[in-house]
Amino acid sequence: MTRPPLPRGFFDRPVEEVAPALLGHVLVHDTPGGAVAARITETEAYAGPLDPASHAYRGRTPRTEVMFGPPGHAYVYFTYGMHFCVNLVCGPDGTASAVLLRAGRIVAGEPVAVERRGRSTVRDLARGPARLCKALGIAREQNGLDVCAAGPLRILAGDEIDPASVASGPRVGVTGAKDTPWRFWIDGDPTVSQYRAHVPRRRPARP
Repeated sequence: MTRPPLPRGFFDRPVEEVAPALLGHVLVHDTPGGAVAARITETEAYAGPLDPASHAYRGRTPRTEVMFGPPGHAYVYFTYGMHFCVNLVCGPDGTASAVLLRAGRIVAGEPVAVERRGRSTVRDLARGPARLCKALGIAREQNGLDVCAAGPLRILAGDEIDPASVASGPRVGVTGAKDTPWRFWIDGDPTVSQYRAHVPRRRPARP
C-alpha cells in the first residue's frame, strides 16, 4: 500500500483521543511470507500509571519498558500462554499510555492471513486482538518497532470515519476501572469483536 505512515504527532496526545482516531487507519506488516494489512475497526485506550487496567499501572518493568518510551512504537505482549496482542504507544515519552488494537478488517494479503489463521471466515480473520496478531504475523519480535517509519510494521493513513459511526463502551475483560468507556469501535462493522465482561475465576471450595 502506497499511503504514508501516520506522523508521530498523531500519537503524541492523550490516549483517549488517539484510540477513536485510529479507527479506519491501516496496520501493515511485511514478512517473508507476504504482507498483510488490516483496517482498524476496534480499539481500547489504556492510560499507563494513571489507569488501574493498564500493564503500566504498577510502574516500569522489563515487560512494559516500550510503553514508557516515545510515541508511535508497538508494544506487543504475550497473554494466556498462547496469544500475542499489539498496542501502539501514545503520549509524551515516559507516560506509558497505549492503544490496544482489538480488531480489524483484512484489506490486503487475505490469502496469507487465511493460511495463518487456518479455517476462518473473512469476518473472523482479525476479529479480536489475538486473531489480528496471528493474521498479520505479529509476535514478540515486533515489540518496540517504530510504526511511524517506513519499516516492516507500520500504520498508514486510512479513510476518514464519520464520528457519528464511532461507538464507545467499557473495555473487555478488565477488573480495574472496568466501567471506563475507553473501548471504541465502528458501529455496525461485522469485524468488531464481541464484548465480554471480566468474570473472576473462583477457586473450588475446600472440603
